[in-house]
Amino acid sequence: MRRALIAAIASMALALPAAAQQVGGRMTLQAYAGIFRDNYTQVVVNPFTSARGTQVQYHDGGTSAQMLGTLRAQKADPQIDVTIMDVTTAAIACAEGLVERIDASVLPVIGELDQMARDSGGACGPAVTYDHLVMIYDTRSVTPAPTRWEAMWDPAQRGRVALSAPPNIQGLALTAILAHAASGNWRNVGAAMPRLRELAPNVQTFDPNPDGYTLILNDQVRFATGWNARAQLYRDQSQGRIGVVLPEEGTAFQVNTINLVAGSKNRQQALAFMAHALSAEAQKAFTERMYYGPTNPRAQVSAEAMGRTALAPEFRNRVIPLDWNEMVRLRDNWNQRWRREVIAASGR
Repeated sequence: MRRALIAAIASMALALPAAAQQVGGRMTLQAYAGIFRDNYTQVVVNPFTSARGTQVQYHDGGTSAQMLGTLRAQKADPQIDVTIMDVTTAAIACAEGLVERIDASVLPVIGELDQMARDSGGACGPAVTYDHLVMIYDTRSVTPAPTRWEAMWDPAQRGRVALSAPPNIQGLALTAILAHAASGNWRNVGAAMPRLRELAPNVQTFDPNPDGYTLILNDQVRFATGWNARAQLYRDQSQGRIGVVLPEEGTAFQVNTINLVAGSKNRQQALAFMAHALSAEAQKAFTERMYYGPTNPRAQVSAEAMGRTALAPEFRNRVIPLDWNEMVRLRDNWNQRWRREVIAASGR
């Protein structure tokens, strides 16, 4: 009977996902710095450490492009176990073999995610957050509150607009939105170029430093593009000084994927963390803290928090069907056209 009991326990252990068996140890997460790090650590990383006993070292990755550079530099001896980066950069990491190909057979929680989350990462890591492009503005100097992107074209705003030009994905997203509004096809970059050339004289900078939110708060510009999650936090912190608009012409999702680094030295801890980050509980916590849209439909997010994301029922029809995997193939051409036709038209 004792041997039978031991065998039964062993059988049960083997039936559990590998990630679920791992307790303790340590791992390194590479993701965005600043307010993303602060909030993600509080509501996602710390609960994981408390529940699993696994120590998580948070590596400030900078931009997604900088994170990709870190993975390339460490390819022969990876120091990162899990990385969160935007989907276009993650696709490059996937193609170069810097992150593992992964599916629900390795990480069962992937089966809980919505279709876009599963598709976004291609063969590699799935979407972990949704964000979307918004127009932000200075509520002190812009009245009445704008509702459309075209507010930035107002001649009264000459030199008071900040845009992030491609290859920054804000510029790519804005181009796709304008193309879709003009032609019904987000890929039709030719339909967006005339509008962008018209906007160019109003643009003070095509590389906001440190970002558009700060430039507004410092009275340097009145309008900028931004990502909703950060914009919502800055709106709250500025007591409404920064206004946030999901324009009537539309928006595009910005997708962050979570990836297992190829050759991870702490693979089981990394998989356990990924399972936690994609779980309904962690997704709910981060959406309610920072207004990123959840990728796990089982997350029971409050109506107030969901209403500040593009997943709110009243906003879903404004999200254009942009395919970031396809955008990877279009990006270089769009970047060149911006430099020749848009930035050149500004005189900068």
